[in-house]
Amino acid sequence: MTVGTELRGDVRTGPQPVALVDLLDRLLGSGVVIAGDVIISLANVELIHIQLAALIHTVTEELETLR
Repeated sequence: MTVGTELRGDVRTGPQPVALVDLLDRLLGSGVVIAGDVIISLANVELIHIQLAALIHTVTEELETLR
């Protein structure tokens, strides 16, 4: 997986590989919101409409501030 570019001296290099663990650490450190809709329809009539939303964030920093 590659994310972002890196600047070395005056030369900008291409995307650098990032480990999945590092990417998850970045995302969970700042928090992630996942939202989506699931619609099941038949003959253009909605039978089921489900709206999903999830907030994913680490709580270790929040727990440390409470102590």
